[in-house]
Amino acid sequence: MTTIQNPQIGGRYQILTQLGNGGFGTTFLAKDMQRPGNPHCVVKQLTLPSTDPNTFRAAKKLFDEEAATLEMLGSHNQIPLLLAHIEENQEFYLVEEYIEGHDITEELPYGVSLSEKVVTQMLCQILEVLAFVHQNDYVHRDIKPANLRRRDSDGKIVLLDFGAVKQICNQTINLQGQVVSTVVVGTPGYMPGEQAQGCPQFSSDIYAVGVIAIEALTGIKPQNFQLNNKGEIIWRDKATVSKNLGNIIDKMVRYDYRQRYQSASEALQAISKTSQYSLRRKIGKILAVAEIGGCLILTVIISNFLWQTLKPVSENFLDYENNIQGIKIKYPDNWKVQETPNAITQELVNFVSPKQEQDNFSEVVTISVEDFSETLDESVKVFSEEISNNVENLQILDNSETTLAKKPARQLVFTSKVGEHNLKSLQVWILKGNKAYIVTYAADIADYDRFVRTAEKMIASFEIN
Repeated sequence: MTTIQNPQIGGRYQILTQLGNGGFGTTFLAKDMQRPGNPHCVVKQLTLPSTDPNTFRAAKKLFDEEAATLEMLGSHNQIPLLLAHIEENQEFYLVEEYIEGHDITEELPYGVSLSEKVVTQMLCQILEVLAFVHQNDYVHRDIKPANLRRRDSDGKIVLLDFGAVKQICNQTINLQGQVVSTVVVGTPGYMPGEQAQGCPQFSSDIYAVGVIAIEALTGIKPQNFQLNNKGEIIWRDKATVSKNLGNIIDKMVRYDYRQRYQSASEALQAISKTSQYSLRRKIGKILAVAEIGGCLILTVIISNFLWQTLKPVSENFLDYENNIQGIKIKYPDNWKVQETPNAITQELVNFVSPKQEQDNFSEVVTISVEDFSETLDESVKVFSEEISNNVENLQILDNSETTLAKKPARQLVFTSKVGEHNLKSLQVWILKGNKAYIVTYAADIADYDRFVRTAEKMIASFEIN
């Protein structure tokens, strides 16, 4: 066990026992002697590769910068709070909130395959917190089961041990006086090629999350994965997984980082839409991976963009047109347009609502394309049955006739539960030729009324050219 020279860091954090030790430093369990009840905390002592003054100064600069970033990221409920960063006797210490729980390593025993439902829930929880990290222009660099802790108090996954902190511990100064890294930060098996070469991307984190999903679905550890001649992971024949989720995971772990999802938010949207809001499987054919491809579906759904800043609903609308698909819709000028053609979900564009403080979701308008050959009356039964079969706690509140694009249409209003969230949705659709045009507004139940008028204006403005 590593000993520490000063058993009470910063005059208040009393070291109790060592939790772990690695090439980047040592982690201790401690208690805060200046807070009521002396609560537990974690003290991380960083190990520098050299006592050279130039190296120390460079490391101190990085240490202060990273501590400021970690303090900001700690505002997220699923990232430990940074309680202090201390330089003492030319040693660097980070003091963080102690999370009671277990690493998800314990949930991934060798040879045990988890169900798609369990894996999907795990993926969403990881990507939700990682989306916050990426939205703040930060790459974690060391996503792995040992750095994902299931918190006892609420069962949520907490993201630990940011890799950029470890980078501080392998800085040195070359002969030209430049700061260089001597060790690549990351864990073999979960670390993609570009990161191993010292060029981590947001999509490098996505790769690691995808590897965890494959490990969970197959019961095979990453070091035992088989690769094809293009460097892609061979796993689909070893797992019981839907085509939709399998395609998403394949994209997450592409060998070429440019072919992966480029952020956690993008990956989270894809998973949410296929596993939670799927047109054919989870919300009456919205955003399905259709085998009958070419029909246009217009969908307004929720995507998990958490911890955001409130902005008023705009009454100023702009026009969006897609001349290839022959559609037009008006959207609020303070909503963000994201054109993201997706071969899996067939979506064309997202309209993302303004950021909201202390809100679990941002409302999104999504346009997708798929064939649909049934009649309008038949579609009601198809949509309702497939929602019922695949969504938890479904309750249909309204099933009625309406209009869309000045044509007869059908409407469903329903509530459901997705993960820990209770949602309410308004779904409107029209059939024209062999195409279905579907508009769905979905929101957390608490926010549904606040945005439904805006959603109705968008739906009413929808045109088919």
